Amino acid sequence: MITTVREASEIDENKIIDQIRSIGIDMINEAGSGHPGIVLGAAPIIYSLYAHHMRIDTKDPNYFNRDRFVMSAGHGSALLYSTLYMSGFDLTVDDLKNFRQLGSKTPGHPEYKTTPGVDATTGPLGQGLGMAVGMAIAEANLRSRFNKDKNEVIDFNTYALCGDGDLMEGISYEALSLAGTLKLNKLIVLYDSNNISLDGDTNLTFTENIEERFKSMGWNYLFVEDGTNPVLISEAIEEAKKSASKPTIIEIKTTIGKYSMLEGTNEVHGKPLSTEDITQIKEKMDIRDIPFVITKTTKDDMEFFIDSRCKNIKKDFDKAFNNLDDELKEELNYLMNDDKKLDITELIYDAPKDNKEAPRETSHKILNSIVNSSDNILGGSADLFGACKNYIDDKGNLSFDNYLGKNIYFGVREHAMGAILNGISLCGYKTYGSTFLSFSDYMKEPIRLAAMMRLPVTYIFTHDSISIGQDGPTHQPIEQLASLRSIPNLEVFRPADANEVIGTYKLITEKSDSPSVISLSKTNLPILKTTKVNEVSKGGYVVYDSGRKPAGIIIATGEEVHLATRVAKRLQGRGIDIRVVSMPCISRFLKQSDEYKEEILPVEVKKIVIEAASSMSWNKLIFNDKYLLTVDEFGSSATKEGIYKHFGYDIKTLENKVEELLK
Repeated sequence: MITTVREASEIDENKIIDQIRSIGIDMINEAGSGHPGIVLGAAPIIYSLYAHHMRIDTKDPNYFNRDRFVMSAGHGSALLYSTLYMSGFDLTVDDLKNFRQLGSKTPGHPEYKTTPGVDATTGPLGQGLGMAVGMAIAEANLRSRFNKDKNEVIDFNTYALCGDGDLMEGISYEALSLAGTLKLNKLIVLYDSNNISLDGDTNLTFTENIEERFKSMGWNYLFVEDGTNPVLISEAIEEAKKSASKPTIIEIKTTIGKYSMLEGTNEVHGKPLSTEDITQIKEKMDIRDIPFVITKTTKDDMEFFIDSRCKNIKKDFDKAFNNLDDELKEELNYLMNDDKKLDITELIYDAPKDNKEAPRETSHKILNSIVNSSDNILGGSADLFGACKNYIDDKGNLSFDNYLGKNIYFGVREHAMGAILNGISLCGYKTYGSTFLSFSDYMKEPIRLAAMMRLPVTYIFTHDSISIGQDGPTHQPIEQLASLRSIPNLEVFRPADANEVIGTYKLITEKSDSPSVISLSKTNLPILKTTKVNEVSKGGYVVYDSGRKPAGIIIATGEEVHLATRVAKRLQGRGIDIRVVSMPCISRFLKQSDEYKEEILPVEVKKIVIEAASSMSWNKLIFNDKYLLTVDEFGSSATKEGIYKHFGYDIKTLENKVEELLK
């Protein structure tokens, strides 16, 4: 608690900034690793933001209408943690001393739900900027949904701190270009412009005109020449907040490693400072050369700035919230709470008369049913609505003149789409995005971060087989399923037909704390009588069986389930009893009881996998490679029939291979 407070005009802000610097370099020195350059150089930026602009409640870090801050330059975590501590968040000096240690509240890079006040997991450069764009999209949508009749319920800014490295990453321009198109005026990027990256001066790699680049993307550009002056920085932020129709980037010129003997060089970027250097830095800042010496006055003064400015924000929000009608209150409560299960009482689905349908077409019907039942799910496509079939009919497009539109046109920006979905999800929504399975590689890092943060993001990946044919090996996925299946906390579903697509979406609506992949075929497939909506939850189950003890079991996924069933029927006609197991989700099957797994896959019966993709997914179920009828080389441009024949997926070849393996 603050015991005594001087007049604001009497407070020496540079003392607070130097205290933040001192704590940050002490943390790095204690850990024996970290990034002191940004701590010393960018402290005036983050101080100015938190002391004078961020609308937050340090005692309730998850207060919903708070301003969001994303440390896109995630290597600056020590700077962020020292600022959060000085601001009054629930961090102790011991937490600061445990920087980068096992189980601490101050990990090496910011982690969502680990440190109070951290709004996103960052570290891979550029990802934070993408998530900040997602948060700004969410704010625009929320503001349009809930602010009725001058009742201002939602009104938060999204800030991100980035460096030269963030802006070099391609994802940053993908995401920031879309932000300009959508005119996200509540997005403010603070650019720590010090002309240094890890390997040296940026004149080696990064010489473009930032002002021209951002103005061409529809952004405001502001410039602060003296990055040591908190007044100039604060004035620029204040100007940025007044923007009515554009996001803003503020380029702030700083010196990396300010006060260090290595200042202005890449040598101060990413390794601890020497004892001698720390001593002379603290001497310049007039701080005692004792680790973690914190002057109570400086902490009280920073808390005073924040508390006096933010003391009524929750009261104002509660008043506005109570003015909402009951339906809107219920919707907003969903967004504010951690439980992300959607209460969908019925998934509306009309099967085609011929009982054949491409799984991507079924997905379109079911997704439309879900979105029509809930406003708390939002998504789009990376320029592939027509191919991936995830456009929400009659719901409009999200745009600068219609933030309530349900379809986000991400453009050909798969990487940014992944990060933006994370940002929207961090504001309470279930989200989804679509592209081809082979292009999921562009999205690997944001998918990985979604899995770390346990966000309810759904990735709709279509064209999921070599059977797409003539587009050739660039579009035919081989290794993608194995790669995605290897990501912790991510469930990967590959449904065989409409029944399993429905079962997959049913599970996704019921899930609350992890992302999902649904891998879909573009091929028209029969809707099997033996596939079951509710059996998808088990990950694998029997879809064909003779009723007698099988001579062998074929495990298949997706459209290969249909090939496996045809093979089993042909072999049964020749007296060979085959069981076919559809396995839409390997990880779910592996979590079932030993009794269930033995019932489906008896240990004494030979098992053969048919999946037209990498063999590397199956090592926990099949222990001899010869029983894997998979594809471990790139495809080729040919018709579906031609490519199947080439890889041995025509029925006759599969039948012969299975029979030979069972001898």
